[in-house]
Amino acid sequence: MNTENPKTSETFFNAAYRGPQGDGQDVRHKNFVELKHVTKRFGHNTVIDDLNLAIPQGKMVTLLGPSGCGKTTVLRLVAGLEKPTEGQIFIDGEDVTDRSIQQRDICMVFQSYALFPHMSLGENIGYGLKMLGRPKDEINQRVKEALALVDLDGFEDRYVDQISGGQQQRVALARALILKPKVLLFDEPLSNLDANLRRSMREKIRELQQQFNITSLYVTHDQSEAFAVSDMVLVMNKGKIMQLGAPQELYRQPASHFMASFMGDANIFPATIDHDSVNIYGYRLPRPQGFAEGQRECTVGVRPEAITLSAQGEESQRCTITQVAYMGPQYEVQVDWHGQSLLLQVNATQLQPNPGDSYYLQIHPYGMFVLADQ
Repeated sequence: MNTENPKTSETFFNAAYRGPQGDGQDVRHKNFVELKHVTKRFGHNTVIDDLNLAIPQGKMVTLLGPSGCGKTTVLRLVAGLEKPTEGQIFIDGEDVTDRSIQQRDICMVFQSYALFPHMSLGENIGYGLKMLGRPKDEINQRVKEALALVDLDGFEDRYVDQISGGQQQRVALARALILKPKVLLFDEPLSNLDANLRRSMREKIRELQQQFNITSLYVTHDQSEAFAVSDMVLVMNKGKIMQLGAPQELYRQPASHFMASFMGDANIFPATIDHDSVNIYGYRLPRPQGFAEGQRECTVGVRPEAITLSAQGEESQRCTITQVAYMGPQYEVQVDWHGQSLLLQVNATQLQPNPGDSYYLQIHPYGMFVLADQ
């Protein structure tokens, strides 16, 4: 960000997103966007099925799920581009179910950028203010501030075909921010960028969202992107919410088989839990903190990074390597353990595994979880 003239940028944008002041109320955790019993049907096809969602003020919630799960439809419902078949949508406590997109005080950042090629970047960014009838001097000043926020100082007079894809996405972000929306919506905004640009853009999006405390809803198919930008992640499948929580919670404590496999790789075992240990195929290890007490049979999951290989161990821990894939800093290793194929991640600097090698596996409790659905 340009620091030569910070006053103008901070004066306008901080004032724009500061929110209620001086009334003694803490609004930081107010539910700012709410969907109540929302169902959306297209003909006989139910795309969203009785969905309830509350997004606290100033939080970034990402919708994640397989193709066709309904995540983009939820975004379009909040935007006003679709109307629910049943249910209500609230923004800042007001029922906006029947309001158009123009009446909802939201902005959307699209996958395609949606910039006008015949306009300069400054004209693109200031277009919304021009449609609102704002004075030219004010538009020009706010365009400069918005460009500074996205690290494009002095780009006002350039055109779309003169800048890169990553810069185009920054312009699209600046165009949304300049209108001071109550809610910012992102529809797979980084999917057209290469890996390095995606990383830098997601950092910029997260930085500005937190800086100005903008309530945001983000749709992506990229799990790492969802983890990086989000306060909370909502995973959907077949129009229903599978789980909502912080990224760490969804990865470490998945609520179902679907969640365990969708949020990364998972090895699934039958197990017996007693008062102080977990028994998997005769391999006993300490009962992890958070596992309910009492003897019972259950299904547990273990993340690949929580399993290591050792040259020594008990017979119940013996396994045989069946496949090895070199991934740069690590190997992805498949082993046969009691007739079950397991996936492990092995540090490439510590071990050079080969198919047919025998080792003893060790399961570390930090990567273990109990699955509720049997």
